[in-house]
Amino acid sequence: SDFIRESLYDFAVTLAVITCTFFAIVVFNEIELESLSVPDTFEPTYACCTESCTTFWPDDCEDQAEAFGTRSWIVDYGDINGKAWVPFAAAGPAALAFVLIFLDNGITWHLINHPSSNLQHGDSYNWDLCLSGLFNLVNGMMGLPWLVATTVPCIIHLNGLATKTRTGSIISVQETRLTALFAHVLMALSLLVLPVLRLLPLPVLYGVFLFMGLSSLPNIQFWNRVLLFFQQPSKYPKTVFAQYMEKKRIHMYTGLQILFFSGVFVVQNIPPIAIVFPLMTLACIPARMFLFPKIFTGWELLLLDGDDDMIAEWVEKKERALDQPLLANINMSSSKEAAPEPDDVEAFEVEAFDEEEMSS
Repeated sequence: SDFIRESLYDFAVTLAVITCTFFAIVVFNEIELESLSVPDTFEPTYACCTESCTTFWPDDCEDQAEAFGTRSWIVDYGDINGKAWVPFAAAGPAALAFVLIFLDNGITWHLINHPSSNLQHGDSYNWDLCLSGLFNLVNGMMGLPWLVATTVPCIIHLNGLATKTRTGSIISVQETRLTALFAHVLMALSLLVLPVLRLLPLPVLYGVFLFMGLSSLPNIQFWNRVLLFFQQPSKYPKTVFAQYMEKKRIHMYTGLQILFFSGVFVVQNIPPIAIVFPLMTLACIPARMFLFPKIFTGWELLLLDGDDDMIAEWVEKKERALDQPLLANINMSSSKEAAPEPDDVEAFEVEAFDEEEMSS
């Protein structure tokens, strides 16, 4: 029935985790698998060598058999262990972390609130950023990791609430706060079953993360353009940029994006300089604003990463420009002026739109 199919679709990941965990524990129990590392009790994980908690056990006190205890829940910002330079030295990495969080949140917001999602409720970017800052302030006071937007789970959440056509286009979205509320309530309740979480094999969790990433790829235009490198031009999907742009120009744009992505990836995976990778991400913005317009025309950039409404306007002007020579030929018998060449009309319309686009 439809109910059973929809239930299997909605809880497929959960059922897959339970099933794979069962096979790992019961069927393949002779194979040693690394499990999820979960503490025995709900407490800070920073173990102290002494009561002052200025040293970390066991790294700073290898001769000590066990830890004196754990740090308090609230971080004492007045105790910097005699190192007055630490707050100033931490300001630089903190600024980079802020840039990363701001970009991550902004990218996620715009992906979710894209016009193709057909969301009806208004957005609240400033309020969302304000809440993120307040939550991170609390997390910082407790020594917890900062809160960031999880792009892939947000996209999966959107797709889970969406009604789509057979081609994957979103018709409508069931916009509700209850699903996010219930999800976080269940995450909080998981603290009551820490021994059960310890049974989860890490390969199963890695498979879930891999599935989440792969399932979101078809909705990413960059990935679809990467696939064009391995397709025959006659098999290209019927997108606007594939219809009007030269194939080598599309590949050039995708190649530049791969180059920037590779730069971010390489810097992120080199430990001595990994701290500056947010700057590499930030550098993509001025590159798009100032470098790419010197390589591509305004209408090419519009078709590749422009707003849907502006793309539709460009296509309308393009088609109207191509129709004008036909009308001129029909009326040529009653007019002494020669009809403009199709290329001239097309160039005029495209050039006019380029100037209008670049100025805005």
